[in-house]
Amino acid sequence: MKKIALVFLAALFLASCTQKQTSVQTASNYVPETPQLNSDIMTPEVLWSFGRLGGAQVSPDGNTVLYTVSYYNIEENKSYRDIYTIPVAGGEATNITNSATNEFNALWRPDGKKIGYLSGKSGSVQLWEMNPDGSADKQVSEIEGGLTGFSYSPDQSKIYYLQAVKLDDDIHDLFPDLPKANARIENDIMYRHWDTWHDYTYNHIFVTDYVKGKVSAGTDILEGERFDSPMKPFGGTEQIVWSPNGKTLAYTCKKKVGKEYAVSTNSEIYLYNLETGKTINFTSGMMGYDQNPVFSPDGKLLAWESMERDGYEADKNRLFVADLETGEKKDYTEKFDQNAAGLSWSADGKSIYFISDIHATDEIYRLDLADNSIVRLTDGVHNYQSATPAGDKLLAQKVSMSQPSELYLVDPITGKDESLTSVNKGILDQLTMGKVEKRWMKTTDNKDMAVWVIYPPHFDPNKKYPTLLYNQGGPQGTVSQFWSYRWNFQMMAANDYIIVAPNRRGLPGFGQEWNEQISKDYGGQNIQDLLTSIDEMAKEPFVDETKLGAVGASYGGFSVLYLAGNHEKRFKAFIAHDGIFNFEHMYTSTEEMWFVNFDYGGAYWDKTNAAAQRSYSFSPHKYVQNWDTPILIVQGEKDYRVPSEQGMAAFNAAVLRGVPAQMLYLPEENHWVLQPQNGILWQRVFFNWLDKWLK
Repeated sequence: MKKIALVFLAALFLASCTQKQTSVQTASNYVPETPQLNSDIMTPEVLWSFGRLGGAQVSPDGNTVLYTVSYYNIEENKSYRDIYTIPVAGGEATNITNSATNEFNALWRPDGKKIGYLSGKSGSVQLWEMNPDGSADKQVSEIEGGLTGFSYSPDQSKIYYLQAVKLDDDIHDLFPDLPKANARIENDIMYRHWDTWHDYTYNHIFVTDYVKGKVSAGTDILEGERFDSPMKPFGGTEQIVWSPNGKTLAYTCKKKVGKEYAVSTNSEIYLYNLETGKTINFTSGMMGYDQNPVFSPDGKLLAWESMERDGYEADKNRLFVADLETGEKKDYTEKFDQNAAGLSWSADGKSIYFISDIHATDEIYRLDLADNSIVRLTDGVHNYQSATPAGDKLLAQKVSMSQPSELYLVDPITGKDESLTSVNKGILDQLTMGKVEKRWMKTTDNKDMAVWVIYPPHFDPNKKYPTLLYNQGGPQGTVSQFWSYRWNFQMMAANDYIIVAPNRRGLPGFGQEWNEQISKDYGGQNIQDLLTSIDEMAKEPFVDETKLGAVGASYGGFSVLYLAGNHEKRFKAFIAHDGIFNFEHMYTSTEEMWFVNFDYGGAYWDKTNAAAQRSYSFSPHKYVQNWDTPILIVQGEKDYRVPSEQGMAAFNAAVLRGVPAQMLYLPEENHWVLQPQNGILWQRVFFNWLDKWLK
């Protein structure tokens, strides 16, 4: 069945492709040529043709930028990632790898003479090195079990590498005489996370000598510890950093297991001394997320991101700096009512650059330690995703609703930027993007709310357009200038819809009070904010108020399911992707218990907890008797954040109620949709459903 389905999807793609895409494909690589489009309007196939840039860093001499680009081969249903370089002064980019396997974790060696990276081309993922022009490629490690990450020490005498270490007994360790048994025995929760069942292994950090371009098996600095560093499910090498003298490793870890892990967000920064082999908990007593440490250039200070409260994953992300000699710790963002992330020291160690969301865009800021001042450097309709020093400029990655990520050089004084890469220029030059407009609307409690409105390409104000209310997930996920390969606003607009994307209550960038209001109030003010935005837009002469739809995923999926029973005939079609349908079932089936504990206010069986009982009263399943509007349910089977039964229950309820309904079930996807052909299928089903009911 799986093989038949894959062949069907491939045939479906080839039969309805609206572009001509050719490629140079050899036995060793996949290098796509710029597709020649038949139209200036975005299609799903075009969306999946964009190169995806990542991993940018400047060479030690400051002259060259190293980065990766991933391209998807839709027919093969897989991606290919290559390594590129480009002069900081500008010029042509050079593809320096040419392999059938993906290269990742590319780093400049501290002397700048080599580039190290990880690849599985030898049969397991190992460390390789090459000259900066891609020549003299050589395998550096041959470590049993392979690596998942690495970094050179500043003096180039050592590396740390990451590896999964098996510490728990599986069913065959316990019962070796039953080799064909297929089962698990669990004694505690947190047996699965995000999209993966616990595989009895833990992410550990190893330190080893780097001698004459070779490394061997190293010392496990978490030996015997049943904890992960980097942390699952999304942590990477940003959570582990060398001190400038190479004598200390700072790493992020949450040293908890089972129930204790599931209800807590209390991660810590640990300092491991390579000379003594001793580890100290540097953030002991700090109760929320502490992560992503960065040493100052002279090694005297340590900066990191910190949340205050245990169990609250959307708490304010503060910028802390500590004096490593005295141990004194200071919150430099105490009076800054915004988040701080992506910390990077200036070369002189006097300032820290960071990214912060302000009024629905992500901008670059600078903290000057001498006077505790915070200065905003950039302003525009964009999201900066990173900023690091590159000579007298900042190397920054920037994205918007109208353009995938590219690299820019930013003046750290004026904030003006200039483009460095143009990975997707060939495609973008052939497309017409819809206008993106920010509006401010008054909410029902007389607050100002920022709302993005995205218009169709070739918008005609004399026409009437079907219009979609976009419901953001999170719930505290920003509606800023992001570019998505599923919830892509230009893709929606290209199908001749106006998109309304409100920054409703419960989103960052508008102060902590605005961000926090949503907790324990899921069916309250944020729902009114959503309705305000669509009601205001429905007054426009170019909006067809008789053809309104509501779409969203995760918390946005909950919003759609809740609106389905509480929309007072506003909408004619709904799409809910991985949405919460039954709060009681969600409470005891999601993996990160801290989320539901904080946001719902507690367990559903605690009848004395008024805040929790109010939360459970908002559960969409309690309003199914009001459902009367066509609804599409999308659900990934490997979604353990919002388990698949939530989507199935919503679909079943709609069918039992006699409501027109469809379910797109994706057995190999998690909370997202990551495979190319599934992604294209998702877009087609999405717009087929909307077109059926709104056009």
